[in-house]
Amino acid sequence: MNTSPAIVILGSGSLATARRIQQRYPQALVHGLEGRVEGADRQYAAFGDTLRALYQQGTPIIALCAAGIVIRTLAPLLNEKGAEPPVLVVAEDGSAVVPLLGGLGGVNVMARELGEVLGVAAAITTSGELRFGTCLLNPPPGYALADLEQGKRFVSDLLAGEAVRIEGDAPWLGQAQLPASDSAQRTIHVGCTARPASRDELLIHARCVVVAVATGGADLAPRVRDALQAAGIAEPALACLLASDADMAEPALHEAARALNVALRFVPAGTDLQQMLGDALPAARVESVGGLALAIAPAPVEVERLGRRRGRLAVIGLGPGAAELMVPAVKAELAQAQDVLGYETYVRMAGPFRDDQVLHCTDNREEMQRARHAFELAAQGRSVVVVSSGDPGVFAMAAAVLEALHESAQPAWQRVELEILPGVSASLATAAQAGAPLGHDFCVMSLSDNLKPWSIIEKRLDLAAQADLVLAFYNPISKARPHQLGQALEVVRRHRQAHTPVVLGRDIGRPGQTLRVVTLGELEPMMVDMRTMVLIGSSTTCTFARVGGGEWVYTPRWYPTRP
Repeated sequence: MNTSPAIVILGSGSLATARRIQQRYPQALVHGLEGRVEGADRQYAAFGDTLRALYQQGTPIIALCAAGIVIRTLAPLLNEKGAEPPVLVVAEDGSAVVPLLGGLGGVNVMARELGEVLGVAAAITTSGELRFGTCLLNPPPGYALADLEQGKRFVSDLLAGEAVRIEGDAPWLGQAQLPASDSAQRTIHVGCTARPASRDELLIHARCVVVAVATGGADLAPRVRDALQAAGIAEPALACLLASDADMAEPALHEAARALNVALRFVPAGTDLQQMLGDALPAARVESVGGLALAIAPAPVEVERLGRRRGRLAVIGLGPGAAELMVPAVKAELAQAQDVLGYETYVRMAGPFRDDQVLHCTDNREEMQRARHAFELAAQGRSVVVVSSGDPGVFAMAAAVLEALHESAQPAWQRVELEILPGVSASLATAAQAGAPLGHDFCVMSLSDNLKPWSIIEKRLDLAAQADLVLAFYNPISKARPHQLGQALEVVRRHRQAHTPVVLGRDIGRPGQTLRVVTLGELEPMMVDMRTMVLIGSSTTCTFARVGGGEWVYTPRWYPTRP
């Protein structure tokens, strides 16, 4: 199993069992229901939404609750068998382990592993696995089943009493309790050779073939398939494509790897690919077919030992701080990261982390050094995340990362897979708490003059206020510049009436958050600090009382027609 499971619990009574399970899967995170579970690795607000999101992301799920809850939650998503992650339920006290979904994804293997940890027998009901001790339809890593439907018929024959013999090398089959006989008509054939389908034969392909490609092109996948066919090799036996790192960012290479459903590995430019295959796989037979070099090894290839993968750098936004406001794509990126870089406060917010994840915490003013360091790590083939609070493209790290890339003369940096993942910005989170003050045109400004002169800030502020835009102030005040917010308010008051609504959101999305609505006439700098988002309404922004206390604030989407 390549993806770490999510351990989902509903109450604090399950936490001890969850931690026992976590000892078996150290990279797994415990997801606890907000307000009911203290001490979980991550909090969630809605059980159904969380479980469905994990399932759709392909994350294995270990749910410590009743099986019926999980079944009803996931039922609308169930589609084609074979395209589902493992889903198991475990009793809160660890007294029962029940695999529900993912028979072809290794769920029974996980169930047995959990049973060993908890000291109970897993409730496995799969006939073939109960009888033979292994799932023939779900070979271990390094092997691929040729035909699932034919495999089902074959296993059905064995369950009906047919004997079987094994051709080829598959150590894992030697440990199974199969009805073996040298004279059996049913055969399990393990190898890489392309063979015609047979009712009496189960074909399992060893992923033992590597193809080296010197060039890309839209026809690469068809050329690889043609070469395999000419060599008499079954396509599922292909383990990976090998290419020069000079072509690391070539889209056609990645499209071909996706089309062939294999890994893509890279070696230094100038390497003789055919010679490299022989050196890396000394027991393999290397031949040239159709202009491609093929290495056919006697056993499954350990892909991670061949060259290196393309490095990845993701710049992410954590949102305002609450775990439930972090977008799923960001959570998935953090889960797969090898290195996490950022201002220490934000890095800690992004946790918890696994022991194998490396944290690189720096001061908040070291943005360019951090960006360059991230590219250096990613250029080595690592999966790197740069953390920002809010949205990474709003006064945050995305611009610094792109600036570092723009300035760089390093070809290896240009080849890194770079992606910017959005987050909920502080202005949007504060506005949502207050109602809809940003419901019409608005202007977002930082009042910090660390990177731009105050004269520019004052000019832009004057023009935005004249334009009757709602104003959102980031970095409104600090110890180093205590007078600037007062000066900014003087500019705004030239164009706004004293009764204009102002929203002050402090630490929205974090523990201890506060939300306050005042008027522009009442607003004083002492009400604000660096952790406060200031939203100043336009001439049309309205307020009204909300049930339970406080006020709703909104800016209508219409604008008054003036003569």
